[in-house]
Amino acid sequence: MTNTKVASETPVMMAELKEELQRIKKRDEALNFRAEKTEEYLEQFASMSEKEAKELYKKIDTLDIPRLRAEHIVKLVDLLPTTSEEVKIVLQGYTVTLTKENLKRVADAITESTNKEKKE
Repeated sequence: MTNTKVASETPVMMAELKEELQRIKKRDEALNFRAEKTEEYLEQFASMSEKEAKELYKKIDTLDIPRLRAEHIVKLVDLLPTTSEEVKIVLQGYTVTLTKENLKRVADAITESTNKEKKE
């Protein structure tokens, strides 16, 4: 058995993964079984484009909330919680706690971004 080492771990948003699968599909003309299943899942649940997701990521990142890391922001962008209570629920899976003010700031940023998309 070989010893594999992970060089680095980078969280990937669903919208980015969806775009990457499209590029691979275009290049290879077909996806393998797992990639097909992943693509089906993303078609159902990834509601944003890659550009919109990156803009929202930047918006949340620029709020400069202490202890909020890239993996947390990616999860928030993927799930799009629109209230401070929903943001709190999403972050319960991690060992991070935010103040009520910061929870509201994140929820407001997401709500503003999703409302802007709906208008367009």
